[in-house]
Amino acid sequence: ANEEKDKGSTSTYKPQADYNIFRDSPLRYLGYANEVGESFRYQFPRFVLPSYVLSFGYCGLDALSAGYREWTNSCVNLNANANEEGGKRSREVNAALASFDTLLWQTFASVLIPGGTINLIVRASRFAVARTAFPATVTKWLPTGVGIASIPVIIHPIDHFVDFALDNSIRPYMFPDKEKRS
Repeated sequence: ANEEKDKGSTSTYKPQADYNIFRDSPLRYLGYANEVGESFRYQFPRFVLPSYVLSFGYCGLDALSAGYREWTNSCVNLNANANEEGGKRSREVNAALASFDTLLWQTFASVLIPGGTINLIVRASRFAVARTAFPATVTKWLPTGVGIASIPVIIHPIDHFVDFALDNSIRPYMFPDKEKRS
């Protein structure tokens, strides 16, 4: 299974079993909707809320997809290990944990932290540009351009930070049997 939750993965080859429609197709760009909405906040304020609805919808669907994948994988593993007993979790618990982990990761890495970061970048850009002698069109649109241009710069560091934070806080309790990821 693909452990990486990077919505911006650039890998072009994925084995069919590891294909994730929410991370390996153009649907992954729905996770960026709120960043675009934050960039255009001052031009089109009515689009900010719908952009967050799209992003949270993406997060929720990805979480449901992760839970379903874990549910079906657990079913296969239960059939393969029918004679083994032990302290293994039920497939319902595994599916719920996979869904929760994905939802938590996506909420922080795709919506909350990037949205706040882009908001601050655009706000700081507006503040800086307002104190210049640029024409009105430039002072209106330059901060939006800066916000859009910063999206590819901020996503990977935020993704890695959220991985680090979850790996060193809640994941060891949720998945005690898994080796720590770097």
